[in-house]
Amino acid sequence: MHKTFIRNFIHLHWCKIGFFIAFLTSFNFTTAEAQINLMNHDSKKMYFGILVGFNSTRFQITHSEKFLNNDTILVIDSPTSPGFNLGIVSNFKVTPRLDIRIIPTLIFAEKILRYEKTTTAGSAPPDPIEAIYLDLPIGIKYKSDRFYNNFRFYVLAGGKIDFDMASNSKKRRANDIVKLAKFDFTAEVGFGFEFYFPLFIFSPEFKVGNGLNNVHVPTEGLIYSDVISKLKSRTITFSLQFEG
Repeated sequence: MHKTFIRNFIHLHWCKIGFFIAFLTSFNFTTAEAQINLMNHDSKKMYFGILVGFNSTRFQITHSEKFLNNDTILVIDSPTSPGFNLGIVSNFKVTPRLDIRIIPTLIFAEKILRYEKTTTAGSAPPDPIEAIYLDLPIGIKYKSDRFYNNFRFYVLAGGKIDFDMASNSKKRRANDIVKLAKFDFTAEVGFGFEFYFPLFIFSPEFKVGNGLNNVHVPTEGLIYSDVISKLKSRTITFSLQFEG
């Protein structure tokens, strides 16, 4: 149900978001010669905003030695799965070109491990692992000068800590579910664009994150867990930020 809702939301609203971005971009460049928006904004030491985003996540899997010796599970992979992000942007100016950004975010996601088994194997593979993460990314943002008065490009790099708030749920404690660690540490890189309007800054942003630690928690006697040595997260995020 969780996954179906996210997929339907993205399917219904993705085109609308695309048209919205195209409209804002066109309007911004059309009016760029008439005025310079938010002239005093570049002198602010800090400012805030909101973030709405979509993510696509999967695991990088390292098989254990037991995987080579078992005759039940033939293949393990991790298909990408969509998620939804809501966050609060805090931006702190260091130099005219350099900012530090802290964006506490709630992430609604689902992690999938897909198993292919022999036809004689009995039990069904485990269900997808639903999760709600409290995400704390900290990044350094390097930005260009303004182009056409009201447009700017930036790149960013940093890291984040994810706290899995569903890790202690009853379902997650079930004996047939692959366990995941509460904390995940991720390195991120990305880029984005800033469009300056009279009342706010609109910023589409793209990021790629690679997990640094193994989030797999072994469960003794569970075949779905025994065949895995390491799980590391891989995430692609597209977000829309509105800042003032």
